Formats: sequence, C-alpha cells, structure tokens
Amino acid sequence: MGLLDRLLGRSKKAAGDLMNDPELRQEGAHQERAGAAQDRARMHEEQAVEERQREASERAAQDTTNP
Repeated sequence: MGLLDRLLGRSKKAAGDLMNDPELRQEGAHQERAGAAQDRARMHEEQAVEERQREASERAAQDTTNP
C-alpha cells in the first residue's frame, strides 16, 4: 500500500495546490509521508528476514562441520 498511498498523497497535494486548499495539500503531504514510511518498514522487515535466514544457514553449516 505504500506506493499507492504515496501516489494518492502526491495527487492530493497537487489538487490542493490547484484549488488553493491548504488542508487538502496538507492531507496529501501526510498521506505521501505515511506511504513512504510503509515502504521503508517493509524494506527493513525484508532485510531482517534475509538476515535471520542467513544466520540459520550459517548455524546449520557449522552444525554439520562440527559434530
């Protein structure tokens, strides 16, 4: 949803600019930041999963070489 929120937020910001509506522009900016935060959180979670898998593989390899 991060990408969609960023795009919708950007659209609301542009609409707020065109209609001279500071509240709509602010809402769009907030939605865009929230979408970016979701993307960052997803990226960090994926990195954490990869790190856990790498650690598990290394432990398994050590267990087979050190009986």
